[in-house]
Formats: sequence, C-alpha cells, structure tokens
Amino acid sequence: MEIKQIILRHLKIELLNPFTTSVGTEYDKDFILVEVQSKSGLSGWAESVSILHPIYNEETVQTNWHMMSDHLIPKLYEGPIEHPDVVSDRFRSIRGNFNAKSALEGAIWDLYAREQDLPLAKALGGKKDKIEVGISIGIQNSVRNMLVQIEKYLEEGYKRVKVKIKPEWDIEIIKAIRNEFPHIQLMADANCAYTLDDIEHLQALDEYDLMMIEQPFEHDDIYDHSKLQSKLKTPICLDESIHTVEDARKAIELGSCKIINLKIGRVGGLTESKKIHDLCKQHEVPVWCGGMLEAGVGRAHNIAITTLSNFSLPGDTAPSSHYWKQDIIEPEVTMKNGFIHVPNRPGIGYEPNQKLIDELTLQQKVFPNH
Repeated sequence: MEIKQIILRHLKIELLNPFTTSVGTEYDKDFILVEVQSKSGLSGWAESVSILHPIYNEETVQTNWHMMSDHLIPKLYEGPIEHPDVVSDRFRSIRGNFNAKSALEGAIWDLYAREQDLPLAKALGGKKDKIEVGISIGIQNSVRNMLVQIEKYLEEGYKRVKVKIKPEWDIEIIKAIRNEFPHIQLMADANCAYTLDDIEHLQALDEYDLMMIEQPFEHDDIYDHSKLQSKLKTPICLDESIHTVEDARKAIELGSCKIINLKIGRVGGLTESKKIHDLCKQHEVPVWCGGMLEAGVGRAHNIAITTLSNFSLPGDTAPSSHYWKQDIIEPEVTMKNGFIHVPNRPGIGYEPNQKLIDELTLQQKVFPNH
C-alpha cells in the first residue's frame, strides 16, 4: 500500500453514564482518531485508547499525539508497507507507547483489508460470524443499584457480568450478587487494587464460583500474581501486566494466571494481539477481549480480533447504545440475544460518520507523505 497522508483528530464524546473503577470515574472520553489515506483513494481508521490522565497506564491523549506526530508517523514513511505486520517491526526501536503504536497499526490493518476487499476479521484469520457479549459494570453507590443494573443487563441478553471491585467493595457485593443470581457467569475486576497482604482476604472469593478475578495486584506485576494463583481456586486473569507475547509467555510459565485479557491498544496492535492469542491457544489458556470505552471505530477492531478461535469467553464489546447517545460509525454496533454479528463488508465493516466526527473534533493535523 502507498500512504498519501495521515490525519490525526482529537475527539471528545460524552458518556451516557459515568463509569467508576478503583482508579477513578470517567464522564466523557477524549481520544485520537487516526485516518490513514492511501494513494488508491481508500482510508483506514483506528482509535487510540489512551485517556487524558495516566491512571490506567502511563500514556495519555497528549503523549500519544506527540509520539505519533514526532516519532511513529516518520517511521511509517521510511519505506513502502507491503503488509500490516511490517508496522510493528518498524516501530520496534521505540520503547513502550503501545497505545500510540496500536492506533497507527490498526488504521494500516483496516486500510489493508479494504484494499484486499476483505473484512478485517477475515484478514486477521478469524472464523466466527458472531461473538458473545459480556457487560462491565462500574462501582455503584449501593448494593441495590448494582443488583438492579445486573438484572437489567441480563434481561437485555448479556452473556457474562463483570463487576469492578476494590477493598471494602468486594466480598459482600459478590456475595449479594451470587445470592440474587446464583447461576450467571460472573467475574470480578480489581484494577490493581490489592497487595500480597490481601491473599487471605481474596481467598474468600473462592466460595462464589467466579469465572475469574482480573488483575488484583500491581499493573506491572507478574511474579506476585503467581503466589496468589497458587493459593486461589478462582482463576486469575491478567490485564495490565501483559504488553507483549513475552509477557504472556512468562506469566504462563510462572503460573501467574489461567486466563488473559487481550486489549489491542495495551499490547501495541493487532499483530501482537495475534501472537499472544496463538501462544495462549498453544498452552490452552483462554483469552477474551477487554474494553477501554472505545467509540465505534475501536469497537469494530475489537469485534474483528474476537473472531479468532481462542477468544472463547465473552468480551466487553457492548453495543454502541450502551455508551453513547450517538456513535461515530454507521451503522452503529448492535447486539441481538447477547451476540454481535460480525460485519462482512471490507475493512472494519462500519463507515465513519464524517459529519459527527467533524462536530466532535477539538484538534486536527494532516501529515503528508512527501
């Protein structure tokens, strides 16, 4: 493919409802929308999942803009790109900055699939024509509100419920949920809120038949999770700790987890996501696709990667209407009976709503390929 130019847009979109975790509350979403235009006249699209503050990882919207503008886009322009897998190799000399790398690589993948007249899912090697959908529920202001939320989402057809936990909002809330809904697929997401001192406390979760507890310890830890997993019947799922296929290999060999949450932005793109998926499949470690409050373009990338065979657990890719009054794609992502049907149109399968994108854009810059 021959790139004509790359356009970065900083967008801001309001969430329908605030979303609270152990690290903070989000009311709206700032993100960078990437458009890669080819000389053939087609465009590929992707989102950066970074937010304004470095509370999930060290990246932010501002650092992503800087890294893409000053370092990563010049790398893309060093020579022709025959296949999207080339992109991660070209970025290898730049440490970290996984969200920024993923956004550019994802747009290249979308453009490649469109030029090949293939759905992105097929270009990645996916086989499924529909994916199971789970729901992620933030920390609520009361147990009753939590139970009401869960009942509502179960009625809508969601296949799995994930609830955020933190110290003093954990065992009792899980117990209350299990008493009310004894047979649902239920998991808990700790977002790094615990330490080794909490092992005995976390062992109490074994009583409640959870699918998993996600990332209980520090965002950069693999070793201490192995100590916890050896003391728990409940499977540990690693999220923030896994950035590369090497991280996944070490976690599996140490016995630090039994499940891995794959987020495209966290691991630097679709190419690395495929590598981690393949390694986990080889070791019979199931994976699932986590969410980062993506708008429609990022959501479409999540749908595509989830069609790979080892994505065997429902992910967090809820429909557009769960998050936004109006999404930035047409048609919007919809769910029926707990499933999202995978689009069969070329690329991500959805078209950006240019009028709405223009309305939401706070800043824009064009980078010609001279």
